Amino acid sequence: THAPQVAARANTHLLISKGPAGDDKGRIATRVATMDEADRREEIARMLAGASITEEARAAAGKLLAGEG
Repeated sequence: THAPQVAARANTHLLISKGPAGDDKGRIATRVATMDEADRREEIARMLAGASITEEARAAAGKLLAGEG
């Protein structure tokens, strides 16, 4: 989902990213990583604020993850 209010309700978050495969063939790789609590808060804050994450966005993300939002 791209909605932080929906994402905050999940028990587990996965970060899916694409980038260079790291080989000499110019391939692109897709990576999937499980996010810890700090990473989850930061990603929800990014979803709320965009490129410039503020302390207010981090606080709001913390409230969403705690079920207060």
